[in-house]
Amino acid sequence: MTTPHARLSVNQATLKYASLPEALEITAAAGITSIGLWRDSVQAQSLPEAARLLALSGMRFSSLCRGGFFTVPEGAARRAAMDDNRRAIEEAATLAAAGAAGSVPVLVMVAGGLPEGSNDLAGARARVEDALTELAPEALAAGVTLALEPLHPMYASDRAVISTLKQALDLASPFPPAAVGVVIDTFHVWWDPDLPAQIVRAGAEGRIASYQVCDWRTPLAADVLLSRHYPGAGVIDFEAITGAVQTAGYAGDVEVEIFNQDIWDTAPAEVLARTIGSFDENIGAHLRTGIHR
Repeated sequence: MTTPHARLSVNQATLKYASLPEALEITAAAGITSIGLWRDSVQAQSLPEAARLLALSGMRFSSLCRGGFFTVPEGAARRAAMDDNRRAIEEAATLAAAGAAGSVPVLVMVAGGLPEGSNDLAGARARVEDALTELAPEALAAGVTLALEPLHPMYASDRAVISTLKQALDLASPFPPAAVGVVIDTFHVWWDPDLPAQIVRAGAEGRIASYQVCDWRTPLAADVLLSRHYPGAGVIDFEAITGAVQTAGYAGDVEVEIFNQDIWDTAPAEVLARTIGSFDENIGAHLRTGIHR
């Protein structure tokens, strides 16, 4: 197997059916030095046990997925969502402290879609701003960056009312960069004609908290959530986007995050081998080596 690029991180979603102990073991065995984790797998172990396992693996922690989903109106459901985000902040801080040198306390935030029965898109977006106002001071105190992830517009109704990097940056702008940053995920933003300018802006504001990669290929799967592919298997210009993100000053881990049923049904060792190879060819070739914080 090719030696993995020093900045490659595998997001745990790429290994959907692996438990946390399994994901850590097989990723470390492949020579990959960084991993992004998901809350359900962390909670399946308990937070202290997940932190212990991460520390034993010797890997960096690149992000925790996910917080957010706070677009519902004020009431019991919103309070429950906010309390859950507070737990997520604690989880991200604990895992980052357990990870190897270079780990970052980044909590990926997916805003949430329109509340059931609503068509008030502006109202839903306003509630994202309200949630950040409430959570940002707590995140800052915990040393955690809330990383807003814009999702492709096809998800605006059910998953994320934030669709562009500009929208995410506008929402982040009232808060310190250490408290609220952004995720640049190629699957979600590759199509945006304003992307180059907004990457420059994100870098100038010091808000690039995470860079995630996978490819876009049509036709999309019947479940569009599962339409991600290995880098190089679709139409995204990784050289241009990766170059822009790097020029903007981002020097951290780059996560491969793939939701794809065929890939999930493939043996994890084969998935990791293909991930390493496709990353090397399509992203690593355009990256400086080494993690710089």
